Parts: sequence; C-alpha cells; structure tokens
Amino acid sequence: MLSPTRLAAYATRRPGRVLTAWGVAVLVSFGVTGALLGGALTSDQSLTNNPESDQAQRLIDARMPDRRQVDEVIVVRSEQLRATDPAFVARVRALTADVRAAGAAVDAPAEPIVSSDGHATLLPVVLQEPKEDRIEDVVSVVEHANGDAGFATHITGEFTLDRDFNLISERDLQTGEMQFGLPAALIVLLLVIGTVAGAAVPMLMAIISIIVALALAAVIGQAFELNLFITNMVVAMGLALGIDYSLFIVSRLREERHRGKNTREAIIAVANTATRAVVFSGTSFVLAMAAMLLVPDTTLRSLGLGAVLVGLVSVLVALTFHPALLMVLGDRVDRLRVPWIGNRIAANAGEEGPAWRRAIVAVMRRPAISLGAGVAVLLVLASPLLGLRMGAAGALSLPGDAVAKQGLLALQHDFPSGATNPVEIVIDGGGSERSISALRATLAHDRDFAATALEIERGPQITVASVPLTVEPSSARASAAVDRLRDSYVPRAFGASARDVYVGGEAAAARDAFAVNAGWLPVAIAFVLALSFVLLTLAFRSLPIPATAIAVNLLSVGAAYGVLVAVFQNGVGADLLGFTQVERIDSWVPIFLFSVLFGLSMDYQVFLLSRIRERWTQTRDTPGAIVHGVASTARLITGAAAIIVVVFTGFATGQLVALQEMGFGIAVALAIDATVVRLLVIPAAMRLLGDRNWYLPRRLSRLPDVQVEGPSGATIDEGAVALPVSAASAAR
Repeated sequence: MLSPTRLAAYATRRPGRVLTAWGVAVLVSFGVTGALLGGALTSDQSLTNNPESDQAQRLIDARMPDRRQVDEVIVVRSEQLRATDPAFVARVRALTADVRAAGAAVDAPAEPIVSSDGHATLLPVVLQEPKEDRIEDVVSVVEHANGDAGFATHITGEFTLDRDFNLISERDLQTGEMQFGLPAALIVLLLVIGTVAGAAVPMLMAIISIIVALALAAVIGQAFELNLFITNMVVAMGLALGIDYSLFIVSRLREERHRGKNTREAIIAVANTATRAVVFSGTSFVLAMAAMLLVPDTTLRSLGLGAVLVGLVSVLVALTFHPALLMVLGDRVDRLRVPWIGNRIAANAGEEGPAWRRAIVAVMRRPAISLGAGVAVLLVLASPLLGLRMGAAGALSLPGDAVAKQGLLALQHDFPSGATNPVEIVIDGGGSERSISALRATLAHDRDFAATALEIERGPQITVASVPLTVEPSSARASAAVDRLRDSYVPRAFGASARDVYVGGEAAAARDAFAVNAGWLPVAIAFVLALSFVLLTLAFRSLPIPATAIAVNLLSVGAAYGVLVAVFQNGVGADLLGFTQVERIDSWVPIFLFSVLFGLSMDYQVFLLSRIRERWTQTRDTPGAIVHGVASTARLITGAAAIIVVVFTGFATGQLVALQEMGFGIAVALAIDATVVRLLVIPAAMRLLGDRNWYLPRRLSRLPDVQVEGPSGATIDEGAVALPVSAASAAR
C-alpha cells in the first residue's frame, strides 16, 4: 500500500509544487479529452468470447465481401395516395435523390415493397463510409421530409439507433448529473460538512478525478473499443468516490484540530488514519470493479474500466492533492458556515451523536429482535428477485421523440411481417437444397418467423438464408425464437451437417450477449465475494467480521435486485416514478449493480469497523466499541450514502431505460445499505457475536497485518531522520 504519511509529509512541505502539478494535469487532460474522447467511444456492444453470431458474420465477411448490407429502412406513407399513384412515386424519387446526396444509396428491389393496404412503401438504405458520419445527414433529410405534403416519412436501423442512444445519453448526462446530481450532492454535502469552504474541497476533488479519468479513458480508447456509457460511469463514480473520500478526510481533519493539533499535525494524523482507510477502500473498490473486466462484453468492460480509472485517480488525489490543498487552506476550510448547522457540526467534531447513540443502544438491548426484523425487511424486498428476467429493453423503450423508435413503430405498423432485421442462417460449404427446403417448411409453422419472406444468397462455399422475425430483435420472444432455431430447427433440417450451420443476425447477437452476462454473473459474484472476504480478513484480522459483512451485503444486493424487478419488470410504481416498464432487465445491470454495491459499501464497512476496532483495542469492550463506532460515524456514513444516492438518482431521471435501472438500483441499494444494514443488522449481529467478532484461528495469525488506521505514534520521514509527528511539527 502507498504510504499516505510520507506523501502527506511531502505535500505539506511543498504544497505549491503539488497543486501546480495537478493544475497542469487537469489542463492537459482537458486537451486530451477534447481531442480524443469523441472518436474513442461507440454505442455498439460486442462480445470477445467468439459467440456463434460472430462466427456467422465472419463467414459472411470472408466469403461474400461485396455483399450489400442494408443499414437502415425508410418508411413513406400517405393516407390519401396509394404507393402506385404518380404523385407518390414522384415523392419517393425525390426522397431517393435527397438521400443519395446525403451520402447513402437506396437499395430499391426490382418490385417496390408496398404495405398490405397499399398506402406505404419501404426503402432499404445502404450508407456510404464512414457510416457513423453519414447517418446524421440522412436523418436530417428524412426529418425534413416528414409531414411535408401529407407524407409521413420515418427511418430506423442500426445507425439511427446508435445516433439516438448517443444523443439521449449525452442529454441524460447533462440534465441528470450536471443539473440534478451535482447540485443535489452539493446541497447534501453542505448539510454534512456545514461550511461552504469545506464542501468545496470534496467537489473540487471529484471534478479533478473526473477530468483526469476521462482523459485516461480517451487515451485507452485509441487502442480498445469503449462503450459511450463509460463517460456516465466516470462522472457518477467520480462524484461518489471523490466526495466520499474527501468527506472522510475533511471530517477527520476537523476532529484532529478539535483535539488541539495544529494544521500540519492534523493533516499528518489524518494521513495515518482516514487517508489510510481511503487507500484501502479505494483499492478494494478498484478490485471489485475489476470483476466487470472479466466478462467478455465490451459494455461491461467499459463500465468497469471507467470505474477503475476514476477510483485510482480519486485515491491519488486523496494522497497528494488533498493534503496540499488542506495545508494551503488551513482553518479557512471552516469558513462560510451554514447557519446553525455549521456551528453544531464544528462543536461536535468526532463526538457521538446523541440521537444516533440512543438508536444504537436500543438495537443493542434487543439484538436478536433487531437482527430478525432487519433480515425480514431485506427478504421481503428481495422476494421479487425470483422473477428476474435478463435481456435488453430495445428500441421501443426509447423516448417517444426518438427517431429510431418512431421509425420502428411505422415499420411495424405497415410491414408487420418481417418488420425487424432478419436472422441469418449461414451454411458453411453451401448446404443441400433438401436441407434448406426442410428448414423453410419448419419455419413456416413458427409465427415468430416470416418464412414467406425467406431469401437465399449464395457465394463461394457459403449459403446465407435470411429470414425476418415478426418480433423486436431484443425481445424475449426473439431470443426464444433464436434458441428454437439453434437447438431444434437447424439440427432437424441439417442432421449431421448442423455443426457447419451458424445462426447470426441482430437477434442472435442480442441472445448471445444475454447468455454471456447471465453466465458470468455467478463468476463475478464469486470473484467479488472472495476478494471481499480476503481483504476484510486482512484488515480486521477476523473471520466472523468478513463472513457477517458478506452475508449482510448479499441480503442488501438481493433487496436491490428485488426492488428493481418490482418496479421495472412488474411496473410497481413505475408510472409514479417516471420509469419505463420493460419485459426484461438489461443483462449487464445485475453484474454492474453487484460490483458497484460491494465496492461502495466497502467504504462504509471499513470506516465503521475501523472505528469499532480502534475503540475495542483500547477498551476490549465489544458492546461499548460497537455503540461508539456507530454513534460517532452514523451521521457521516448516512451523509456520504445520501450523496451517492442523489448522484445516481440523477441517472434514474434520464430517459434511457438501462441508465434508469442502473441509477435507481444503486440508489436503492445504497439507501438500504446505509440504513437497515449499517444501523440495524450489522450492529445487532456483532452484538450477538460478542468477543467472537475478533476470532482468528492461530494458523492464520501469520497473515499480513494490514492496519487500516495506523498507530497513533506515526512518524514522518524528514529526509534521513524519522521524527514523531509532534516532534516534526515542533521542529518546523
């Protein structure tokens, strides 16, 4: 572990040099982010485990390189005119010319594709390279044409959907985090710290962490594909971690000053206590977030990378920038106090809160009842978890004004048979006519496939049978249809040669992604649980403490999952909260939620247990240590949790369902963790265990003694001589 004391000693000796270095880092980061970040992000999701859908696409790319792939479809409709009327035909020709001028070609078939009522036609569109740049101009043409002269014109497809996700994600970030999350976090921070100057320090720390982490992401994005959600992740976790860590440090600084230490003595003491806890918590958070890097899904890996980067930067800021800034500010950190609240907080720095003490004493008097009640509440909240379905919300979950959603609705209205991207059955070697005919006959009896629209394309040693679905590609019905095709229809039609048949296309790719995330969820959970157990064992030299923490956190996560299912899947309160009800939870959200909750809850766990253990080592009175630890940290822990809750609530106010699920899930989980868990379940469980909390088998006594909070007699190395803190400050 980095030595917080040595770094703090240097930062307090050379604060100007340290602050200047961080100022330069921020300016450089601004430039790097502006120049590189935009081109490093994509809304695409890809898998790195070579799924069947990727194998199918690679065969097509290798053996049919000149195959024209339809990117978008435009639907033109008139309520008055039929598609064969001259005015309608002239309109389509003019639109085709405008689309071509915008950088796309209309891949019109020999016979126009006309709806069953004859009032709409469908225009397949192939974008020119670079397609991501062309789509904006094409959408602009379509939007300009929509409603003109009584024609309804809509577009939908892969790149339109990507465009909408990008725009809505940016809008959600702006309105949810910058206009709601950040101001709300600042208000809570003012109430917790009590001074404007003191609240400005955590906000500054968070902003620096975000800026530098985004620059690092921009650089990494030049070599690896990163999902655009990484920016939302960096901002949210940067605010959460930066504010939390600074809050712990500033609060401990005021406590040390309250005990009579001068500024430099107090900063060194903080470095040896609260900052050490921050480094341990930050390291634990980073390792927990690394669980998402294990999953072969670029979306989850991007989210995990964003969390890891901002976690590392936040720890580095806490170790260097923070002590330098506090040294420069001195007691000015307590200026501009909030009326009444500021004076009370300053007077009670480090003291037990009377209300919190009364509450925790009540819990300790009846620990069995308290524990049972807390566990019962968590189990009730977790009960909807049994109905969890993992998948994706899809284009229909987008806001009503989204271009891709309007186009998809128009497509489904006029062309319900085969209204979505086709499933592609890729036959390596070509296959026999008999097998293909057998497959066609089988699909004709499945209402989820538009078998009459099945098309056959042949190339060198390859045949591609494209069959449209009659349902949305990311829906549960589409996933089930792909499973039937792979597990039953293909083996039945192709027999022994079925191993040379690959099912691809958008719906198959979505199904593969869901399967990957569902399969890796237990692995990620096991990784984080094992890691948490080892770290807490090393930190507190105990087996019951990590076992209790893991059991309680599992209940907490289960409760968060249950609430998520109840609201988003079952629709309980969804309209009231402004959320979109969906048939399945986005498959990456459960893994993300589990990793983040364990990473963030480690902060509170370490902060609370370190205070309990610190008092226990002094008194050997376990009940008294529990009361003191909870009563002296409860205000700070609930304040820190409230800040994270409002930050992630900012995501929940957005329009993307995936971000709503993420934000709401984290907010609920942290609210439960900071109240029911920290103030009820853990104290009650520790009271029942008594002195057994500190049990460590003799054979494990040789484990490294990782002291989360260093000994009170800490020293700082002033060149060649190590001096006690008090002596060093006196010498200065």
